[in-house]
Amino acid sequence: MNSPVNLFGLDRRTMTEFFTGIDEKPFRTSQVLKWIYQHGVIDFSEMTNLSLALRDKLSSIASLELPEIVSNQVSTDGTYKWLLRLESGSCIETVFIPEKDRGTLCVSSQVGCPLDCSFCSTGKQGFDRNLDVAEIIAQVWIATKALGYYKDKSKRISNIVLMGMGEPLLNYDNVSGALNLMLDDWAYGLSRKRVTLSTAGVVPGIRKLAADVNVSLAISLHAPTDELRNVLVPLNRKYPVRELMTAIRDYCRQKPGETVTFEYVMLDGINDSEQFARTLAKLLDDIPAKVNLIPFNPFPGTEYRRSKPEAIDSFREILLNAGIITITRKTRGDDIDAACGQLAGKVIPRARRHRENLSTGTL
Repeated sequence: MNSPVNLFGLDRRTMTEFFTGIDEKPFRTSQVLKWIYQHGVIDFSEMTNLSLALRDKLSSIASLELPEIVSNQVSTDGTYKWLLRLESGSCIETVFIPEKDRGTLCVSSQVGCPLDCSFCSTGKQGFDRNLDVAEIIAQVWIATKALGYYKDKSKRISNIVLMGMGEPLLNYDNVSGALNLMLDDWAYGLSRKRVTLSTAGVVPGIRKLAADVNVSLAISLHAPTDELRNVLVPLNRKYPVRELMTAIRDYCRQKPGETVTFEYVMLDGINDSEQFARTLAKLLDDIPAKVNLIPFNPFPGTEYRRSKPEAIDSFREILLNAGIITITRKTRGDDIDAACGQLAGKVIPRARRHRENLSTGTL
């Protein structure tokens, strides 16, 4: 007997294929997508505009499976972090950051991360596997329900960023499928400017994204030279700065009016000098850019320190004077390890995990 089909993660096209494959009309796609993502209903018996026969059929051949919520932590600043256990037993983390004018959900795309950026806790956990479409979009569903949107429509998640665990462009097909659901008017219906994909610089993926999916792009840059970026972001050895910037310029030509965000973690004495600021300003001179300066968020075992406030201010002033929009990101959720670079999917004590990771090399 075939396993039930998990309807989480089927976008408009694949959901329509599912329904036509079971001899149902294509309009069932809009009905079911709206039940799942707009009303938060995952019990087929409660989808009341479906015939009773169809509800019974779906109950026997389909499912709506969600990761298990292992824990839900709330920071003193109001940031939420969910630890989710997948069917495979691996865990991921999802973060919601509330602000006065928006609420941003930070979504993971992989279990762990293969890039091993030296300043990031996630990379130090190693890499397990890619998330499938259902596991990516389920993070949005779980957060939406937990925040109360399905009972109070004013509690909507306004922005989604793929900046959680993993490198999204190394899981392109599943990530693009999830992005389609985030943008689809029958699902979450978010504006393309409110969905951002962050990459460390997977050049083929940037080129494919420009052609396939209309979302905002962020680049995890962190250094303006190959010499330093090779150390901080090892992916740079495969796609060096010049090649990356060429891909970004091509991306901008394909999307007139688009601003690319560049993320730059501020590491004391490493990449925060005024000379690096001037080099960065020159690098971005002909690109519609916005720079987010991110004060480093420490994690156990790291050798790095957060840049001093005056160094961050000086760095920002140089970029501003060069005409580049630059902000210093406010650190959120660091008391629950939910800040940028701290996500690790921990479900066992930190010291024990560290010993096990050293011996097995796994997440």
